[in-house]
Amino acid sequence: MGISQVFTNIDIHPGATIGEGIFIDHGFGVVIGETAVLENNILIYQGVTLGGVSLVKGKRHPTIKSGVVIGAGAKVLGNIIIGQNSKIGANSVVIKDVPDNSTAIGIPARVVERGRSTDPLGHNKLPDIDRELFQYLLKKVAILEHILMRDNRDLLEQDLELDSIYKTFLNSMKE
Repeated sequence: MGISQVFTNIDIHPGATIGEGIFIDHGFGVVIGETAVLENNILIYQGVTLGGVSLVKGKRHPTIKSGVVIGAGAKVLGNIIIGQNSKIGANSVVIKDVPDNSTAIGIPARVVERGRSTDPLGHNKLPDIDRELFQYLLKKVAILEHILMRDNRDLLEQDLELDSIYKTFLNSMKE
């Protein structure tokens, strides 16, 4: 462990290839693996890991192209490429390549936006795809329940017992 790691709690393996203009903002907990390649003008927030997924010799860490922004707590794992000018959402786990000019979020990360972003730091504007999916599923279940109850009145009493739990859950999903 080097003296700079003790003071900064940033672990950059000496074998990593680091370009110009790399900014590690509030870098506490950042880890950059041995075979990672970081091109130029990259913004990395706290808690980011650019890690490997095997002990096999050779390239096993990510390549981060120029202009990328990696949100706090994100894990970018394996010999993958994060394309130029792309964004990785906070706490995402990226295990597949991300194309140029894209935004990837989630666990595992999925590309949710393609095309150059006008706000490279706009992490507060990333979509919440899990919330959107849950809202869709809850609405779909409600519709199916309505159809079921219309055709089977005897099930209505049993359903009413669960209704309060369902309403509590729906209220917790509201902003």
